[in-house]
Amino acid sequence: MSVQALYSAATGMTSLETKLDVIANNLANVETTGFKRDRANFEDLFYRHEKMPGSEDSSGNYTPTGINIGLGSRVSSVQTDFRQGAFQQTGEQLDVAIEGNGFFQVVDPASGEVVYSRAGNFSLNANGEIVMGSASTGRLLEPSITIPPDATDIVISAEGQVQVRQPGNNNLSSVGDIELVSFVNPEGLLKLGENLYAETDASGTPTTGTPGQDGLGVLRQNYLEISNVEPVRELIDLITTQRAFELNSQAIQVGDQIMQLVASLKRT
Repeated sequence: MSVQALYSAATGMTSLETKLDVIANNLANVETTGFKRDRANFEDLFYRHEKMPGSEDSSGNYTPTGINIGLGSRVSSVQTDFRQGAFQQTGEQLDVAIEGNGFFQVVDPASGEVVYSRAGNFSLNANGEIVMGSASTGRLLEPSITIPPDATDIVISAEGQVQVRQPGNNNLSSVGDIELVSFVNPEGLLKLGENLYAETDASGTPTTGTPGQDGLGVLRQNYLEISNVEPVRELIDLITTQRAFELNSQAIQVGDQIMQLVASLKRT
């Protein structure tokens, strides 16, 4: 009876605590380039069946319903919302946003593996190669593109062609192409932190292509895709989560009070 209420309410509080962690992470990344918000999903636990639906009663008829007592809830999954984020104009030549589906490919120097990102805040390393703009690790764009040291202007087309202008030459010369990849199930990608994702069995293998073709988005130079987190929406979720947590704690208090009352009864 009330003992079960304690355990059921406790599972609800544990689940809501996880949802609070997800909301806090969303709010913490409001200003993170290319960040995609997460959503915690819940499911009910198994049930105690005191009487099964369709049981035969004393008259030989079948009951239309049964007596099934739920035993709480848990987090079933945390899904990532890959909807497009808004664009922020920066004016930087190596800032590139993806308008539509797709991910940039970069090489992790520690493992040599290709990882994926929506963040297009690129920079150049000492060799003139395009890398992710990170102060911790210089991850090369894949395929590698090198900008000549005397380049005075960099132009990146919507289709990913990278061209430069050099002194004494008014014409643009091509130095490489930016390719994008897509996944059948991007929600199955593994989040690595630092705006990076890794391929998993759930995501499927990446399909490489040219921006603007085969369902891939196009590139926008001088822009960055900002986080798709909506602060007002997250604050509303935060309030409802807090209230739900309080209701579960109230259920525990009521269950405890009932147990105290039962324990204080004396035979007369």
